[in-house]
Amino acid sequence: MKTANLFDDPFLRGTAMPAPETLAAWTAEARARTLELIEDLTDEQLVGTRLDTVNPLLWEIGHIAWFQERWVLREALGRPPLSDRFDALYDSSAVPHDTRWDLPLPSRAETFGYLERVRDAVLAVLAADPPPEVVYHALYSIYHEDMHGEAFTYTRQTYGFRPPVANPRGPAEEPLPAAAGPGDDAAVPGGELSLGAARSEPFVFDNEKWEHPVALAPFRIAKRPVTQGELCDFVEDGAYRHRALWSDDGWAWRQREGAERPLYWRRGTGGWERRDFDRWVPLEPDLPAVHVGWYEAEAYCRWAGRRLPSEAEWEAAATGGTDPATPRKRRYPWGDEGASPARANLDAAHLGRLPAGALAAGQSVHCVRGLLGDVWEWTADDFGPFPGFVRDPYADYSFPWFTGHKVLRGGAWPTRGRLVRNGFRNYYPPDRRDVWAGFRTCAL
Repeated sequence: MKTANLFDDPFLRGTAMPAPETLAAWTAEARARTLELIEDLTDEQLVGTRLDTVNPLLWEIGHIAWFQERWVLREALGRPPLSDRFDALYDSSAVPHDTRWDLPLPSRAETFGYLERVRDAVLAVLAADPPPEVVYHALYSIYHEDMHGEAFTYTRQTYGFRPPVANPRGPAEEPLPAAAGPGDDAAVPGGELSLGAARSEPFVFDNEKWEHPVALAPFRIAKRPVTQGELCDFVEDGAYRHRALWSDDGWAWRQREGAERPLYWRRGTGGWERRDFDRWVPLEPDLPAVHVGWYEAEAYCRWAGRRLPSEAEWEAAATGGTDPATPRKRRYPWGDEGASPARANLDAAHLGRLPAGALAAGQSVHCVRGLLGDVWEWTADDFGPFPGFVRDPYADYSFPWFTGHKVLRGGAWPTRGRLVRNGFRNYYPPDRRDVWAGFRTCAL
């Protein structure tokens, strides 16, 4: 399969990409946030026990530095590697996941020093009128670090470590009261949706390229995600033991996993509780459900007489892309301006979810709320390439995952606001429920 030569595109030589000084500020901030998310952990916690779903954090932060060095300093500028041993340690495409606990990793101090050396070298390059190749790879490495920062938060949840520190980017505005009640659907008109990224976007990942027409029938979609209270009703009704609610694959997963309730739930003396990092708290019925796998979301929909939205339906609800009154797809549900705390719960400002439907300022043209932030939302679709897919220079970002994964949209509370937008596609296997994933439903 071909790899794109991005730098033949004159668009990347224009002013649409972030300015070097912006990239420098983001590079420094992303590295500071990485350290905030892990530096309080002990040496033992930075390694952790061997699990299929997470990485040893000491390996992961070294991988972040290696990725940035590999693409900005070596690929874009042709520099030699800073160490002749790091390729064999940190290349995620070549180092099998199960072996990462057994590697002769550098010490904590050496790893932190590597993070600092790479950051400083990239900042120096960005201060010296960088060419388009550097700008592109610098931005890519920032987004890559942002994604790993979110992984650090669910790794801490998985291991039961104490919560991370909140992002100190400034106070968040108070959310407005929720207004979208149970069973409250938005009607989205049918029509032709241009699914995928427009070529005018300054940066998109290869799995978003490019927009192509998809015909949609009119549909009705919930104005907010499914809540913990609604998921509790599903559990209380014995749904985990009701075979007819589950697909064959879902039932096989449920039996294999021994799943009887959502992950991190237990019955306490006063009712249902959930584990929030290192403590148990009473279940909050108005918060969006989280740590829900695709199989569980599918079974809930069958129980509720609903269905998951397709990826195209989710995008139409978020962008207004099938609405004749909307001249073009919106970049965000509320318009084309970037995310803010009043519009979307992102950037770990709250260290958790807000009540479902709380942020009226972030609703879409169809009055659908919470599409960006709080929890990633499962869609019905398998993750796959759009027509004419060509790999970007980092060839393993999407292509290896086109089998056995489902599409999620929208971002979660720790997702960075500079990364997420309506067109961003996330992907996980349907059995993953350790990540910050929930869902919303459509009427049949």
